[in-house]
Amino acid sequence: MRRFLFLAILFGSVAWAAPSIQGADLAWMMTSTALVLLMTPALGFYYGGQVRSKNLLNTLAMSYATLGFTLVAWALLGYTLAFSPGNAWIGSLVWAGLKGVGLTPSQPLAPTISHVIYMAFQATFAIITVALVSGGIVERMNFRAYLLFIVLWLLGVYAPIAHWVWGGGWLGSLGALDFAGGTVVHVNSGVAALVAALVLGPRKDYGRQAFTPNSLPYVLLGAALLWFGWFGFNGGSAVASNASAALAFVNTFLAPGASMVVWALLDLWRTGKVTAFGMASAIVVGLVVITPASGFVPPFWALVMGAIGVFPSYYGILWRARTRIDESLDAFAGHALGGTTGAVLTGVFAVKAWNGVQNGWIAGNPHQVLIQILAVVAVAAYSALGTFLLLKLIGVLVPLRASEREQALGMDVTQHGEEAYTSGEGAVLLESPLPPALEPLKEAL
Repeated sequence: MRRFLFLAILFGSVAWAAPSIQGADLAWMMTSTALVLLMTPALGFYYGGQVRSKNLLNTLAMSYATLGFTLVAWALLGYTLAFSPGNAWIGSLVWAGLKGVGLTPSQPLAPTISHVIYMAFQATFAIITVALVSGGIVERMNFRAYLLFIVLWLLGVYAPIAHWVWGGGWLGSLGALDFAGGTVVHVNSGVAALVAALVLGPRKDYGRQAFTPNSLPYVLLGAALLWFGWFGFNGGSAVASNASAALAFVNTFLAPGASMVVWALLDLWRTGKVTAFGMASAIVVGLVVITPASGFVPPFWALVMGAIGVFPSYYGILWRARTRIDESLDAFAGHALGGTTGAVLTGVFAVKAWNGVQNGWIAGNPHQVLIQILAVVAVAAYSALGTFLLLKLIGVLVPLRASEREQALGMDVTQHGEEAYTSGEGAVLLESPLPPALEPLKEAL
């Protein structure tokens, strides 16, 4: 019996340490997974600092909720729909519930690491993409409706698009280049945020009073942690500890720096001041722009892309501020416009000598730009339609918006029974008369 157990352990260990698994690759991908997971709480602080104090916890909760609801949905169905062998549009159910997703590698997705780690890495992408959409609906969406939305949106919108580009679908087959999510993550989430903002409508009193951010230091902290995590976001998309990861890592370092310089110069030209919030915004936009190109372009062109990519997002924010569109955290300008710019410029500046995959326009392949534009248009159209239909469906089942009274009292208290601060705006609001159903909450607090 002991001999049998010894042999089982021995051969089990040999199977786990299969020759095709590379220790350095596995270690880098586990590290990258942890780095990208950190980005979702970081996004919560980046968004949370921009809202009013009475809605800070609710905004944070929108990001934190994805760490549970989206993750479970990804493990049960999302991963198999996105990455399993299927057809040009969607994966099959062969890996539902992670059946068959084990410790050994999986060709061609994870040739040198455990398949289960690749699944976990891709889960972190799904989580933050869903969380990004919350920027369009802060301070007014019924939280129960939001929880239903993030699960259905993951399965019905994110998973199919991920399959099109990364899972063997039609856009990947056409040769669309998206190293780490310019289309799958940023165009997708930015368009969805805009559509969600339009479907829900503006917040109570939007445009009639100033909405002061509760904490710019939170915004700066969130931006810094996003940049830190983004090294895993882009570098980990090489799925190995290799030269491609090194290129993506360095480009992730360079592009936001160029974005910050250009953003600051634009601010100086327009207003005579360089704002801390502007610098934080510039970091995020630079990261978004370089994401699809990070493993495809030389470092010099990463600087150029970071500089060019500021203009659509910067002026997109200015345009939105002059409208009645209440998408005030500017997920569309930052992510959809930034992701579009980055995706198209990937088709311009990609160099096969650096990426080993494909040239762009400057290296003699102008056709790549057309493929990139097609990918952006297809993803934007599907995301817009899918988001609209899902919200309309959910609205039949659960009220999408919090009532005006709930918005006035604050989403923290009315949706969660909690306050971010024990003094100031939130505490003053708690002294206002509450509906009878909410009186127990006041007593508990």
